[in-house]
Amino acid sequence: MLIDLKREKASYEDIGQMNMYLGYFENEENMEDDNPPVGIVLAREKDELIIKYAMHNISSQLFVSKYQFYLPNKEELKKIINAQLNMPNDKL
Repeated sequence: MLIDLKREKASYEDIGQMNMYLGYFENEENMEDDNPPVGIVLAREKDELIIKYAMHNISSQLFVSKYQFYLPNKEELKKIINAQLNMPNDKL
């Protein structure tokens, strides 16, 4: 598993860079019976549309997610969960 921690917003360059790392690792470091490597880009922010198009036709196990510096309090967590539960199915 390869993890890239970004202090700023995730960009299309970060996706391409991680995809290159995954390609290198799969071809040069993996053993014959290893599973393909997984790449995770953790960033302070991410633009869903940019990530969607940057990931187009990428077949590797690459994931982009946003991290937080603090855990939400109980009320903030309830709002986040309710917002996700009320999201239309095509946005999940």
